[in-house]
Amino acid sequence: MKYLIIGLGIYGSNLAIDLTRLGHEVIGADNNRSNIEAIKDYVSTVYVIDSTEESSLGVLPLDNVDIVIVAIGENFGASIKTVALLKKMGVRHIYARAIDKIHESILEGFEIDRIITPEQRAAADLTHEMELGTGVTSIEIDSQNYILNFKAPEFLIGIPYRELDLESDYNLRLIAVTRPVPTRNILGISHREDTVIDINDEDIKVEDGDKLTVFGTKKSYRGLYRRYSPVK
Repeated sequence: MKYLIIGLGIYGSNLAIDLTRLGHEVIGADNNRSNIEAIKDYVSTVYVIDSTEESSLGVLPLDNVDIVIVAIGENFGASIKTVALLKKMGVRHIYARAIDKIHESILEGFEIDRIITPEQRAAADLTHEMELGTGVTSIEIDSQNYILNFKAPEFLIGIPYRELDLESDYNLRLIAVTRPVPTRNILGISHREDTVIDINDEDIKVEDGDKLTVFGTKKSYRGLYRRYSPVK
């Protein structure tokens, strides 16, 4: 897909880099030249513009992207005005970042595709992770169900993944497994990077360092650890 991200601060720039790494084409825009300089080597195209001016927005390829993401967080007024102008210009698919409830409420009035609340979401996820207390990361699906990612507990090591039945034993559905493998970054420095492995391969067994991604409830996850020490 092709994305246009307006606002390349910490959140916007990280979003742009992550989307690019996933194989998407990303165009960036910001009124701060230093932000542009920091991101230009990671995205396909960058623009230095004031997004609160309709004439400036007009130079962007709005008709040639799938989604426009307004990631402005520091300037409440600029965010609102940018969204308003994009709606006026007929942009069909808009995501916008909200920094607080008031900001979110105003954005709701524009009836955009999605309102992003990264700070609130991060706080909620951290709360759940601290509650579980075993080095788990989580994404809340609803009030009961979560996607959970955690290091494979010691008692599973050596078991072939094809024989692993977390759903029957613990009511947890195994979605994916990642394993740290040696690789080199763009500077040629060696490091280990988590890579998805094929758990359907009959020769693949659970190894120390594997990370399991599962779907289930907090209660189900706790059941997995009920008789075992937490993994650090």
